[in-house]
Amino acid sequence: MWFGTRSLDDDSDLVGATLAHSEQLAPRRRLRKGHVLTADDLDAMREAGLAKVTVAIPEPCDMMEDAAAAHIADVFALEGFRREDVGTGRVNFHALADGVLVLAPERIDSLNRIDPAITLATLPNFSHVRAGQMIATVKIIPFAVAATLVEKAAAEVGKPDTIRVHGFRNGLRVAIIQTEVKGTKASVLDKTVRVTVARLEKTHAQLVGETRTAHDAGELSAEIEMQLAGADMVLVFGASAVTDSRDVIPQAIVQAGGTILRVGMPVDPGNLLVLGEIASKPVIGAPGCARSPKENGFDWVLWRLCAGLKVTGDNIISMGVGGLLTEIPLRPHPRETANPGDN
Repeated sequence: MWFGTRSLDDDSDLVGATLAHSEQLAPRRRLRKGHVLTADDLDAMREAGLAKVTVAIPEPCDMMEDAAAAHIADVFALEGFRREDVGTGRVNFHALADGVLVLAPERIDSLNRIDPAITLATLPNFSHVRAGQMIATVKIIPFAVAATLVEKAAAEVGKPDTIRVHGFRNGLRVAIIQTEVKGTKASVLDKTVRVTVARLEKTHAQLVGETRTAHDAGELSAEIEMQLAGADMVLVFGASAVTDSRDVIPQAIVQAGGTILRVGMPVDPGNLLVLGEIASKPVIGAPGCARSPKENGFDWVLWRLCAGLKVTGDNIISMGVGGLLTEIPLRPHPRETANPGDN
């Protein structure tokens, strides 16, 4: 594509050129950026006193911006999302259902390395998305781009699972168990139930049971087994935070015949999460911050499980980059004092 400023005295190839910048010809007449010039437009520009114009003139081997963006968008498998109509070199993608956005970052990076003229932007990997929410956009920067580059870009993202929205599983049955010690306030436990029900509603899951038991590995183990008989997942809120893999909640999961996949996660708030599994059913020891409605590491695990995605210890390890989240008021020991410079 040729791009530059041309004199209106030499308009031999300006008909069909794309206007690079908007031009005001009269109080009520304006030619907008991206307008394809006609002979009448050129006459009007001269009459308005313009001597030069900045334009883009495509080469025979180029694709115009809309055609290029549409061609790249057409190769996507549309797994859980829809594409919108092209305009100004852009095609947006929107989620079809509530769920979790899963990306192949290496393919998206490969497309963005081909040429600065071709871009693909997305929400962060594993984002919680809502039906109708924009999740990605293809944008062609110049008015035209070489067709060979467009084909290379399309080849990078045409495979399945480059972008996919995994919808939440409707009706996933979840049970809550809360442990108690002397002095545990019923109001705190009641609030935890309300907050958790609201969380589950956002993931289309349903609460099928809520029980309370002593903060003891043996009693908790028996309660976990009982709840799993009628639930697909169990969430355990401990009266005391987990400090070791031999602590009450992980030991109760093991005693119930389960496996511990991870104790602790590199997400803050959320560090003290426990992830276990019994007969392929997840059992989560929720961190204390999960009693708050604010987003924390517990949400990141819950979203994936409610969307039918398996969560492993390695998955949790990879959450560290970007895992420093906003402080929450419930935290007993804030990360920093109010005036760290005074210490």
